[in-house]
Amino acid sequence: GQAHRLDVEQRVTPLDALRNRLNITGVKRVCDRGSCGACTMIVDGRTIYACSTLAIEMQGKKIRTVDGLTQGTVLHPVQQAFYDHDGLMCGFCTPGFVTAAAALLEKHPNPTPEQARRALDGNICRCGTYVRVLEATLNTGKKGVTRG
Repeated sequence: GQAHRLDVEQRVTPLDALRNRLNITGVKRVCDRGSCGACTMIVDGRTIYACSTLAIEMQGKKIRTVDGLTQGTVLHPVQQAFYDHDGLMCGFCTPGFVTAAAALLEKHPNPTPEQARRALDGNICRCGTYVRVLEATLNTGKKGVTRG
């Protein structure tokens, strides 16, 4: 990752700062009220919604988005699993699900189905790929392949 320093107004969300100032567009603007999970990012190891917090609260914190999971052209194991299990569909929810799954697998490399459901339950998929998303997450854990 890279360190960024931004001067932002107090009302600016991380979602706006990431997309409009840094051109980091993997975090999606969908609901703008923290109810869909499409803007999920990892802050100091915890998932939060980029649309429902303030950018000024991010000072000094380690922030990762779905954009930072790949290494060059090599997909993160979770991204590859989503592809392999057809957990992508329209793509609006995918970045949030992938980010939430990656955060879960960093803490629990081989999660139980219940742990995975809890970690992913803040994300909404209008296409109904929940079973595939859960399978992709659990399969990645079974392979024991994660990257932080």
